[in-house]
Amino acid sequence: MPQQPDQSRLPFPESGARDDPAAGAAAAGATAGPARGRPPRTPRRPLWARLLGRLLSPWIGLKIEPQDPEGYVDQRPVCYVLEDYGLSNALILERACREAGMPSPLQPLPGDPLGRKRAYVALSRRNAGSTLNALAPGKRPPQKTHSESLARLLEAHRTDPALDVQLLPVSIFVGRSPDKASGWFSVLFSENWALVGRFRRLLAILLNGRDTLVRFAAPVDLRASIAEDLSPERTVRKVSRVLRTHFNRIREAIIGPDLSTRRLLVDKVLAAPAVKEAIADQARRAGSSPEEAWRKAHAYAYEIAADYSHPVVRSASFLLTTVWNRIFRGVLVHHLDALKAAAPGHEIVYVPSHRSHMDYLLLSYLLYNRGIVPPHIVAGINLNLPVIGTVLRKGGAFFIRRSIRGNALYSTVLAEYVAQLVAGGYSIEYFVEGGRSRTGRLLAPKGGMVSMTVRAFLRQPTRPVLFQPVYIGYEKLMEGDSYLDELSGKPKEKESIWQLLLGIPRVLRSNYGQVVVNFGEAIPLADMLAEHASAWDGRPLPDEERPDWLSRTVDATAQRIQQNINRAADVNPINLLALALLSTPKHAMGEADLLAQISLSKTLLAEVPYSDLVTVTPHAPAEIVAHGEEIGVLNRVAHPLGDVFRVDDETAVLLSYFRNNVVHLYTASAWIACCFLHNRRMSHANLLRLGRAVYPFLQGELFLPWSAEEFAERIDRTIGVFEREGLLERVGEDDGGIFQRNVGQSDEVFRLRALGHPLQQAFERYYIAISVLAKNGPGTLGAGELESLCQLAAQRLSLLYAPAAPEFFDRSLFRGFIQKLRQLELVKLDGNSKLTFDQRLDAWARDAKVILGRELRHTIEKVSPEAAKPGPEPEPADP
Repeated sequence: MPQQPDQSRLPFPESGARDDPAAGAAAAGATAGPARGRPPRTPRRPLWARLLGRLLSPWIGLKIEPQDPEGYVDQRPVCYVLEDYGLSNALILERACREAGMPSPLQPLPGDPLGRKRAYVALSRRNAGSTLNALAPGKRPPQKTHSESLARLLEAHRTDPALDVQLLPVSIFVGRSPDKASGWFSVLFSENWALVGRFRRLLAILLNGRDTLVRFAAPVDLRASIAEDLSPERTVRKVSRVLRTHFNRIREAIIGPDLSTRRLLVDKVLAAPAVKEAIADQARRAGSSPEEAWRKAHAYAYEIAADYSHPVVRSASFLLTTVWNRIFRGVLVHHLDALKAAAPGHEIVYVPSHRSHMDYLLLSYLLYNRGIVPPHIVAGINLNLPVIGTVLRKGGAFFIRRSIRGNALYSTVLAEYVAQLVAGGYSIEYFVEGGRSRTGRLLAPKGGMVSMTVRAFLRQPTRPVLFQPVYIGYEKLMEGDSYLDELSGKPKEKESIWQLLLGIPRVLRSNYGQVVVNFGEAIPLADMLAEHASAWDGRPLPDEERPDWLSRTVDATAQRIQQNINRAADVNPINLLALALLSTPKHAMGEADLLAQISLSKTLLAEVPYSDLVTVTPHAPAEIVAHGEEIGVLNRVAHPLGDVFRVDDETAVLLSYFRNNVVHLYTASAWIACCFLHNRRMSHANLLRLGRAVYPFLQGELFLPWSAEEFAERIDRTIGVFEREGLLERVGEDDGGIFQRNVGQSDEVFRLRALGHPLQQAFERYYIAISVLAKNGPGTLGAGELESLCQLAAQRLSLLYAPAAPEFFDRSLFRGFIQKLRQLELVKLDGNSKLTFDQRLDAWARDAKVILGRELRHTIEKVSPEAAKPGPEPEPADP
């Protein structure tokens, strides 16, 4: 069933997930047992803890993850392990355990094996570094490689076989939640990678203590470590190493990797062998000195590189909280818990849909606000505007040029920079579509950044890569007016700082409805390599090698990303209104018809769900219509026979964008409806046969995840819904029976037409391409020529007859259809790079006639152009 989102406004509600992203990092043999039935522990706290805890209490506000950490432990004694010692950490841990109903860390373990009347240990001391620095160089004590308390605890297990203590890792972060911070100054004392002294820790608690995160993880089984029969020193070192790795992964997931400065990262890029070689090649080709070529590479690297600044990110988050609450009616987030569980230890590559400039800011803000480090974002160089570019760069953006073809030095520097990010554990974000979608559909993926990511991993396959698709759904776009101009044929305007500044007041006065951010199913790169690159043996792949399986893996990964974005779609009220109203010639419906159509659309999603990650608005049809009126999408026209809802022509063009966001969810129902637009009856077997035949083209255009047989199964299930809703009637039972619709203009026929409309123009486009091919004959047109002629035919059809949706004459859609024809070998290239075809294409065209009416087919054939043919050569003139 599609999931129903909870309604919430910013600041975002805290996640109640039980999943802990540290659970898999603790150790092999980690144990977790239910604590149900254990009597509550209410030990008396030491006097000093009560006094200091009372003093500290007003300054500390705790968030505990998971919400029920008691489920991690059982009846065995519990010893907590912290990343570092400190009085504040002990008090915070004690309070967190008390609030969560966990055993107190300030009570000794049975027999007190630690010898300190407590039940927690730490891997390091917070002020160890400052202590060492204060000593004279010749008097520095030997550096300890492990915790003495941990060593004593392990030794106690060796000498007492009955002792079995659970070692529970606990991470403490002071100052993570920016929406509650008291001011910009507190940013300077937020959590980072440095081990700070007591005074700085005190300031951090005073300024940021109300935003303290305590994260429990699954316990480490000490008995399992002892059973490995290693020497005592090796055992304590191994357990320490496992715990240190765990804490580093959690810290990296919460506050990001230990960031190097921009200068140091640029130096690493320029010192890479591949870049050195590219610099030498540049000097040879340009006839310049190596120093001049190096300066050029250095300029490229600085032009590209981000300059991440934690204070800037925190400060920006303060401002964005106010902005989001002002312009949006709420931002809903779904399925984030799975990412938080998988993030530690992985290189996360966020690959969201790209529909607005807000995508950059919104996703980074949400991740930061939910306790995940913001990614480094690939941004077009056109956004490197004065002031704004600097802020974006300090927020993690790195800028790339739109076209790098022919510039070997630049492409090498860029590839090496991405490789350094991947190897360093920096999360990355980019849009595989390359640019913002102007039609609302996902665009064909561009594999450049995916290829760089894959190659970076193959060169240094140490940290597993996880692609995280993200669907971002809006009810209203800030760029709506500019999109409308571009769809109407006006050239795209170049971004400028003045355009941005002048647009801010308009944006802040507007209501952009609700935004939904859905995290899709993550894609491990290891799985894609196992499926498409079985020849890879797991060893590092040199930069110069380009095996055949590499491009296959990149293309398959890019396609899977788009499919998983679609599988995490959100259906909001505007999507449902657009699906209904755009199906009528005048973009108008009576109130009863509109409510019935919205109800049918929701029923189809509920009974034949596209994916368990798809979310659907919980509002009733009447509430959806009222919402459309409220945000100015619908116009109500009062009439004695019943009110009519309509949208004007300009709004209809924008609504086509929101219809296209979700059209893939209704592919099966739209296909069945299209089959009955011009046919009253059709056999079950023919419905499935035609569905399998047309599916490859729909799959390529809409990034559908199923096989042809799985699509046929969805058709079967959807037919059942149509029967129950009275849209179709089964006649006979032989071979699945024959289905028929009602006669005339009944309500059921009206609803069938509305369901089929979103796909109708896709089939018209397909028939245009077939018609142009047939009219020109085999061996006449190249692929590019066919694209151009198809686009002209579609434009002319829209001008002469009924206006079409903006994507109807989108050249890229014709290109995709032609590529699919070639993949299926329905057309082939001859020796002159011209397209040839045989009778199989005619058979496909005959099937298309079942879907399209006779009049429409004749119209398409009439407007289909022929390529200009050279005339006869003139006869030579008489001398």
